[in-house]
Amino acid sequence: MTNDQLPITNSFELLSRLKALGYDNPSRDPWWWPNSGSFETVVGAILTQNTAWERVEVSLDNLRNAGLLHPEVLAEYPEASLEALIRPSGFYRAKGRALREFSRRLLEDFGDFAAFAEGVDREWLLARRGVGLETADAILNYACYKEAFVVDSYTARLLGALGYELQSYEAVQEWMLEGLSGREEELFCGMGRAQCYARCHGMVVEYCKAHRTGRRIDPTPLLDFSKN
Repeated sequence: MTNDQLPITNSFELLSRLKALGYDNPSRDPWWWPNSGSFETVVGAILTQNTAWERVEVSLDNLRNAGLLHPEVLAEYPEASLEALIRPSGFYRAKGRALREFSRRLLEDFGDFAAFAEGVDREWLLARRGVGLETADAILNYACYKEAFVVDSYTARLLGALGYELQSYEAVQEWMLEGLSGREEELFCGMGRAQCYARCHGMVVEYCKAHRTGRRIDPTPLLDFSKN
């Protein structure tokens, strides 16, 4: 089956339906990710790997209460104490090591978070321990407000439910960008491209969380939309 024979033929059509169905959640941060544009977002992006966001929130609360959501403090915080605080997120040893090393390199290479947010690129992020493609793009978009479109397992599973067979992160990301390119203003009038990307990914996640059973995503509301 070719793409033009599938029920949703491109990402603009998918995202338009998600928005019309109310999955652009107005109660969240304007960039969807909680406390976007902060070092906390970097920490959350690393902690959320292979775990539920609800568990990450517990870890972030622990770090916030300990005054650790600053690279200057986190870089030198005792390893065992940090691991205890982020234990709810799982893989706490590996994530603790990644957070400390990330904070140290941020300070060495940029001096502070503001300079990091301005100057960092994907290549620098991918060279860090514990940072893969999805985490790098999440940091670029949600923490640094740069034009990076995040895709994740939810995106891939939703497209699979719609009939697409896209095997890699890059292929899923390319599909999302190809259909959206140049039409961001039609989805979010007056919003910059980077923020549009953030809100688009947010809509995918909100939909998938509402319509999942185990690993399966139910596409029915999106398919029924065309009948309304």
